[in-house]
Amino acid sequence: MKSKSFSLFRVISVFSLVVGIGPSALAWTASSEVLTQEQAKPKVSDAEANAVSAINSAPDAAAKLAAAGEFLKKYSKSALRSQVAGYVAGEIAKVTDANQKLKLAEDFQKVFKQPEDLELIQLVSLDALLALKRTDDAFRQGASLLAKQPDNVAVMSHLALVGTEEAKKQNAKYVDVSLQYGLKAIELIEANKKPAYVDEASWEKQKAMLPLLYLNMGVLSLVRGNPAEAKVRFEKAAALNPSEPTSYALLGQIVDEEYQQLALSHRTMPAGKEKDETLKKATEKMDKAIDLYARALGASAGKPVYKGLETQVLESITPYYKYRHNGSTDGLQQLIDKYKPATP
Repeated sequence: MKSKSFSLFRVISVFSLVVGIGPSALAWTASSEVLTQEQAKPKVSDAEANAVSAINSAPDAAAKLAAAGEFLKKYSKSALRSQVAGYVAGEIAKVTDANQKLKLAEDFQKVFKQPEDLELIQLVSLDALLALKRTDDAFRQGASLLAKQPDNVAVMSHLALVGTEEAKKQNAKYVDVSLQYGLKAIELIEANKKPAYVDEASWEKQKAMLPLLYLNMGVLSLVRGNPAEAKVRFEKAAALNPSEPTSYALLGQIVDEEYQQLALSHRTMPAGKEKDETLKKATEKMDKAIDLYARALGASAGKPVYKGLETQVLESITPYYKYRHNGSTDGLQQLIDKYKPATP
């Protein structure tokens, strides 16, 4: 048997986890319903209703914010202030340019100064900071939000994923807090503890992140040097989302490392029963690694985003498969095909 050099951290840098973070990644839970004169009339004067209508008809988020500023100069104690704040914050949340979104969020805080209004815009600011990859600022903003909303699964989940991305870049600054956030988000999702301020549609989207959270928490476990813990989390991720190949690939690497340790021990042992038993265990680990790698290749087949992963997994599985099949790769493709998703 042969062993090869192996680095758990190399696994993290080689296998790209698709975390899907981008502009507007955080679910907007405040109402962004368009305000109309009909809604306003039962509560306010015609003049105030017309001012609300001017906000509604303004052409973009910046103009709506400016109109809202004019509205508050005249009607600072309006019963519609919170509705206006929620509507304008929702319009800013729709802005696709992250720099513009962040600037508007900052300007919002100069117009709306009530604590509940500022909580609305903090989520929008965090979204922009995540998109701009301003990680330090995003974690500070997230901590501020979570101090007031400790059950905000969306904030915890996205910060956990960002922390994992930083760890893959060899920046371990956020590993511990990302694990804390990610594991807490998992706990709340599995207990189905929907925060009162989150609507059902947004909660369903947050629950759908569970496999990705397990996958990323497994990566952070590897960074902390705990492959046993990582293995449990990758197994959970694979069970929740069998069509995602990364969990199988990382599980394969962990089992591969277990095989290599046994192979190294086997080489240094004197002949006898213990050496034979170690050989048997090592062979079983190699076969398990082959199976996991084949599952990864089957799940990644036909998905261009996983091309790099496929290349690396093939480099790992091929020599092992040949070793177990008299130097031949006959049957390898059939093994991989067995794990391809069934076509409809």
